[in-house]
Amino acid sequence: MAQYVRMSTEHQRYSTENQMSAISEYANANGMEIVRTYTDSGKSGLNLKGRCALQSLLRDVDGSNPEFQAILVYDVSRWGRFPDPDESAAYVHACKSKGIPVIYCAEPFQNDGSLPSTILIGLKRSMAAEYSRELSDKVFKGACTIVRHGYRQGGAAGFGLRRQLTDESNNPKQILVRGQKKSLQTDRIVLVPGPPDEVATVLRIYRLFVEDSLPERVIAARLNRDSIRNGIGTEWTRATVHQVLTNEKYIGNNVYNRTSFKLKQRFTHNPPEQWIRKRNAFEAIVPEDLFYRAQSVIAARARRLTDEEMLDALRDVLRKHGAITKLLIDEEESTPSSSSYRTRFGTLIHAYAMIGYAAKHDYQYLMINNFLNLRRRQLLSQIARDIERHGGRTQTCPDSLLLKVNNELRVSVVLARCKRMPSYTRRWRVKLDSRFQPELTVVVRMDDDNLHPRDYFVIPSIDMQHISKPLKEDNGFTLDAYRTRSLEQLFTLTSRISLMEAACPLKTEP
Repeated sequence: MAQYVRMSTEHQRYSTENQMSAISEYANANGMEIVRTYTDSGKSGLNLKGRCALQSLLRDVDGSNPEFQAILVYDVSRWGRFPDPDESAAYVHACKSKGIPVIYCAEPFQNDGSLPSTILIGLKRSMAAEYSRELSDKVFKGACTIVRHGYRQGGAAGFGLRRQLTDESNNPKQILVRGQKKSLQTDRIVLVPGPPDEVATVLRIYRLFVEDSLPERVIAARLNRDSIRNGIGTEWTRATVHQVLTNEKYIGNNVYNRTSFKLKQRFTHNPPEQWIRKRNAFEAIVPEDLFYRAQSVIAARARRLTDEEMLDALRDVLRKHGAITKLLIDEEESTPSSSSYRTRFGTLIHAYAMIGYAAKHDYQYLMINNFLNLRRRQLLSQIARDIERHGGRTQTCPDSLLLKVNNELRVSVVLARCKRMPSYTRRWRVKLDSRFQPELTVVVRMDDDNLHPRDYFVIPSIDMQHISKPLKEDNGFTLDAYRTRSLEQLFTLTSRISLMEAACPLKTEP
């Protein structure tokens, strides 16, 4: 048997040790032996992401030879508090379909598929989800109360500021360094001015922006030229300068709920009317009039332009550079971003056509594509050599890049180019050739530089319909069950020995 244990925080009532003790008692009482333990400590039960142990457990269940015949869990909530109870049921069903049931040791019912147990398990899953929703609401209300009293609620202090730890009577205790947390529940955190040189740099940023009318990109370049590093010790960028120019903490306001990620379902930018704000909570390091002048400049710049105004800005780029590319558009501070043009006009090519500009090829993009095509052929040849090294036989199909293995199945190799999104996440678009119908497809996700494989998805044809959207870093169990760091298992599965070798008995020494 395998056991799975989980707790969300160190303050959980049922620690992993207590869960394992109860599971062990259940196993001993029922003549079971626990051979594997999967532990997720300090992991939320709201989704599968981040729960490496549960992901590993599901992969092992889906493997060819699991070492266990059932999974023991303390109760329904330890398996997960998924907001959608059907998600919890889906993972249980995935195990059951492989002949490995999930057994809840501390529940007063058996997970045997009977009508009473089915009703009770469904009820328990719904109760676990409702508990998460109620707890989320209570935590949010408690955080709002703390913010309204002027205390900092999570997050780094930011450049030019520091986190001051105070006791319950507001007496200062110490300055917290980056990554350091409070140790007492009754302690509170406020923001205080940081080192004088950082405060002076913050004021410099505001004056360069408001008084000298310099855009964020130019300000960042000047700070980097003067060897001034930002709050995390790296070079300044347009985004980090913009963050300093827009955060009310620099005028002493304590603002909360600008963004939300409730129940870990969807990251949301909330409108200003939903923000929780405590004015004059901290000592300001930027004068209010200077701050609001900066906001006026940003608001005027963010005014929604008409179609003709956007096209005029595009004409200005063309007059200035003699050409238009995505990079040139994004480098111009007074011009809307390239994504804004795509949203407004459908595609950049359409926007170019509306001002009479015939777009040229993006040669950098073509160079990457040409390299990936060459790399694909190299990988296909390498995979063929590795299969043959393991005893299999390969043959390249005529007029295609399919690999026929052991005269039994056709394998396709597809390289997915890595693309960094504005949110700093990654996406991989998988382009499949509908002319070929391989039994097995190896999707190779490339690294950030599109030079080397990052990992692989070995997907049978029956499940290829799941790749209808670009791959993300985490794609859920349906797809990530096929993910692997190497292709060794594929090579082993394709190995063959002759019938004579299999029929002959092993020779033993006399």
